[in-house]
Amino acid sequence: MPRILSEADVADFRARLCAAAEEQFAEHGIEAVTLRQLAAALGVSPMTPYRYFRDKDEIIDAVRTSAFDRFADALEEAFDAHGDPAERSIAVGEAYLDFALNNPRAYALMFDLKDLKAPPSEGLLAAGRRAQDCQVRHVQGLIDAGLITGNAEDQGRIFWASVYGFAGLVLMGQISPEEGRRLHRLASRSMITNAAP
Repeated sequence: MPRILSEADVADFRARLCAAAEEQFAEHGIEAVTLRQLAAALGVSPMTPYRYFRDKDEIIDAVRTSAFDRFADALEEAFDAHGDPAERSIAVGEAYLDFALNNPRAYALMFDLKDLKAPPSEGLLAAGRRAQDCQVRHVQGLIDAGLITGNAEDQGRIFWASVYGFAGLVLMGQISPEEGRRLHRLASRSMITNAAP
């Protein structure tokens, strides 16, 4: 008879399975990875993952949710650490860049997946909204301080696109991490200075 699992046991195994899946998915591609392979990577029976997840789609969703939550945590921590709107804005962008460069597998699973069969869960959508909301909030701070004008959501996407581009250039080996960080700071300061009324 299988032992009764506590909530902590379930959370611990789900986290370990998601960590293994993140590595395997990024290394081999989602389609190439099976639940049997994930079970083998954790040293458990092939049926064990089914005690914690319905299927591979649910694991993919959980991995992406975890990645977006960690990403949002990093952005929010940077936001909360600075009072000056311009410095806060630059810090949020740097946190974005640091997350991408320090977690390339998670970052790829967050943004590079296309044509997934299963719709995103509410948890994944909420984690993505947290990250997006932080991008809008730091830009709203710039608008409120009179440093830029315009709509916070549109301007937030412009800042996001900028740092996304620098992260991509670094991850593709086109520029060094140091150059990516330097260019991000330069671009951010330029957008703030040139947008000021």
